[in-house]
Amino acid sequence: MLKDKSPDRAKREADKAFKPAKTQKPMNDYAKDQNSFNENRERLKAERLAREAKPGSSSE
Repeated sequence: MLKDKSPDRAKREADKAFKPAKTQKPMNDYAKDQNSFNENRERLKAERLAREAKPGSSSE
């Protein structure tokens, strides 16, 4: 009974050790531009919200 489980366990451990790496498709220029645009937009939005949340610094 112990012999039956050993190969299965060894196979599971080997599969875990040699599992394929997750690869991402390389980005084309358009996707890179869109990604950087979205990151910059989010950064600027966070800065604007932080500025607006400060009390007493009304620019109106």
